[in-house]
Order: sequence, then C-alpha cells, then structure tokens
Amino acid sequence: MVDALGNPLAFLLTAGQAHDLEGADALLPQMQADTLLADKAFDADLRVIEPLLAAGKTPVIPPKSNRKLQRAYDKDLYKARHLMENLYCKLKQYRAIATRYDKTARNFLAAVHLAAAVIWLN
Repeated sequence: MVDALGNPLAFLLTAGQAHDLEGADALLPQMQADTLLADKAFDADLRVIEPLLAAGKTPVIPPKSNRKLQRAYDKDLYKARHLMENLYCKLKQYRAIATRYDKTARNFLAAVHLAAAVIWLN
C-alpha cells in the first residue's frame, strides 16, 4: 500500500502463487484513504468493491474485460496508479529484493522494510 505521493505505507508478504486479493483482505480494512486505486486483479465485488463502498470509500478499479456488467471508473484518477508501479521499480533496484536472495520470508520482508525506509527518507 502506498500513499498519494507513492511513499510506502504497508506491506504484506504472501506466497508466490497467492492471488492479489489475499493482500487486499489483509490491507484494505486498515486503509485510511478515501480512494483506492488498484488494477484489474482487484475487481471483485464481494471482497473489495462492496466493502469499500459500505465504508464510504471510492474504488477506482478498471473492470475486467469478461465482466458481465461493466462498471464505470475515473480514468483520469486511475492514471495516478503509476506511483505504485514506481515504488515497485524503486524496490527492485535493490538486488537482494529483485532476486530474492533471502531464504526465509522473515528476512526477505525485513529487507523490503529496510529498502522502503531508505526510499521513504529520500
């Protein structure tokens, strides 16, 4: 999770084969922002969109192409999602994170937090 400036706020390490919605289940309840910018992987009515709307938050998520009822979303606001992708690129500049040298999830997540702290300070 990142803020409006692309600074890291929260991380959740999941298994490599896990779907993005597992992270959403854990991170979205603690989200304090009024708007969520996410990609098509988060286009899930029951797990993401309906809880956000019930909490008075705005989801800006493009609908999947195979969705029967296409939802409207703010395309101009969605363009700001590149800040999240920029954070991933900054994290991958650290070789140990890009190649996942650490054997244990604990050590890898610690490296991600350390790199995020350096990114936050810059």
